[in-house]
Amino acid sequence: MMRATALFLPIMLAACGSGETPAPKAPETTIPEGVATVPVKAADVSAGEGTPNKDRVATLGLLNKRNNLTQDLVMKTGETRRVGDVIVKLASCERSLPWEKVDEEGAFVQVFVFQRPANGSEPQWQTVFSGWLFKNSPSLNVVEHPVYDVWIKDCAMSFPGEEARPEASAADKSAEKASGN
Repeated sequence: MMRATALFLPIMLAACGSGETPAPKAPETTIPEGVATVPVKAADVSAGEGTPNKDRVATLGLLNKRNNLTQDLVMKTGETRRVGDVIVKLASCERSLPWEKVDEEGAFVQVFVFQRPANGSEPQWQTVFSGWLFKNSPSLNVVEHPVYDVWIKDCAMSFPGEEARPEASAADKSAEKASGN
């Protein structure tokens, strides 16, 4: 057994190549003109009270399944970000009112990937997702792509009177304890 390993070891090492590994290339970050001009079709959800849509900030997670690299994209609404061969556009983010029973955060996102539409054709930017993503209900709408995954982590916005709400809820809880509920 030892002799067979000694015979094949030089062959296996030669097959691996003795050259140095090339330095990794920095990913492109420019947004192609064709993708930058695609209109975002999300409704303006800032008609109600709260932080105006243009001032909201969402944190999105981006996973590259090929190399298992995850990164957070902190984006303002209307912003477009390119990471290698994927472009993420954030149209809007929204969260439920603080006094509602259902606590949910969502973002309207468009995802474009530079890929080949068919075998033998030239790669081009293709829309792979356009819709709402929900933090607490991720299975409602998912980015279905074999390489990339995008999800919402947070939507930073506030509502009028929200600052006073935690003190009121603490007072409500102490009143419940006093009444025995």
